[in-house]
Amino acid sequence: MDAKTGHNVKSGKLVVGDKNWSFPIYEGTIGPDVIDISKLYAESGMFTYDPGFTSTGSCESKITYIDGDKGILLYRGVPIEQLAEHGDFLETCYLLLYGELPTSTQKSDFDYRVTRHTMVHEQMSRFFQGFRRDAHPMAVMTGCVGALSAFYHDSTDISDPHQRMVASIRMIAKMPTLAAMAYKYNIGQPFVYPKNELDYSTNFLRMCFAVPCEEFKANPVLARAMDRIFILHADHEQNASTSTVRLAGSTGANPFACIAAGIAALWGPAHGGANEAALKMLGEIGKPERIPEFIKRAKDKNDSFRLMGFGHRVYKNYDPRAKIMQKTCHEVLSELGHRDDPLLQVALELERVALHDEYFLEKKLYPNIDFYSGITLKAMGVPTNMFTVLFTLARTVGWIAQWKEMIEDPNQKIGRPRQLYTGEVRRDYIPISRRK
Repeated sequence: MDAKTGHNVKSGKLVVGDKNWSFPIYEGTIGPDVIDISKLYAESGMFTYDPGFTSTGSCESKITYIDGDKGILLYRGVPIEQLAEHGDFLETCYLLLYGELPTSTQKSDFDYRVTRHTMVHEQMSRFFQGFRRDAHPMAVMTGCVGALSAFYHDSTDISDPHQRMVASIRMIAKMPTLAAMAYKYNIGQPFVYPKNELDYSTNFLRMCFAVPCEEFKANPVLARAMDRIFILHADHEQNASTSTVRLAGSTGANPFACIAAGIAALWGPAHGGANEAALKMLGEIGKPERIPEFIKRAKDKNDSFRLMGFGHRVYKNYDPRAKIMQKTCHEVLSELGHRDDPLLQVALELERVALHDEYFLEKKLYPNIDFYSGITLKAMGVPTNMFTVLFTLARTVGWIAQWKEMIEDPNQKIGRPRQLYTGEVRRDYIPISRRK
């Protein structure tokens, strides 16, 4: 047992030519062991080369565990299926932030604190007016979340545990308000203030779809579906946006700036925009009869067409979130009378074909969460340019939990990846008059 890290320690040997070095090997509670190569350069003069960091553990974490081969996702050890079935989003937030499911008293207190922080500074409404009316909501979110540090100076000192806690609550509470404001601004409707008597997801739906001229009552089935979507997207280990938040946070940047950096990373179509791409693909297919044609195209290496919503960077088995999202999708479409939605029919037939086709089975291209979430959100009246905004809203708690864990980690250092340099060797400056 290493006294400094608390890990069970074995050792491994690296042999290069006639030289060798030993490095400690740590065991996690579950998952693969890791080789500590932090002293590799100092001892050997070499770096590792790992594009995309797919074989590199960038940190130690107790928050989220994924087993991609078995299709397992755990938040603090609790299976995602159980949280989505029996819990709610704020309970999940508490679990991610504090490490345990809350007692009844703790949950009431946490819900109260979040609910009472949902309003944003009134000057924020004028801040929105600086954007073009047709600005993408993710552009608006990136700017507005970064600007929160200009409005809440009393929670930017990362060395103060109380301020870290206040910033965490504020971020979780205000993100739905900002997301709804981005939506309302985009469609030219007045902002709707949050209402303290409503739960988190119902409040969000009301801020998005209510108008001042009439009362709005959220459909409980849709509110529950939205809450599940938030739970399923709350955290996902060290993905691109979470790693971005941690990297920005390692510099000592304030939490609002770090989350804005995460939002910018999430905006990428390879990350947060996948459900929008899946929905677009289903629309392109159009009807179940055309599926064989598109399956054939997907198998053709010379065809640019790709099946979106299948496969995952981590999951080599069925995405556990996809099973829950499929059930939620059915519930929403049934409630709204859209059970015969042509997109759903295409999705179900495409799923059936893919799960029985040797090509997909061999490559383990199983449906992921994006396959169903796009259809569900579309049925709920959410425009496609808001899909990634909802992802942002849900993932905020994961980012905050990861940021908070990093700040409190005594072994935390500023992020500084190295490189394999393949450019020019040293050469002298040539005056412009002598250049050819």
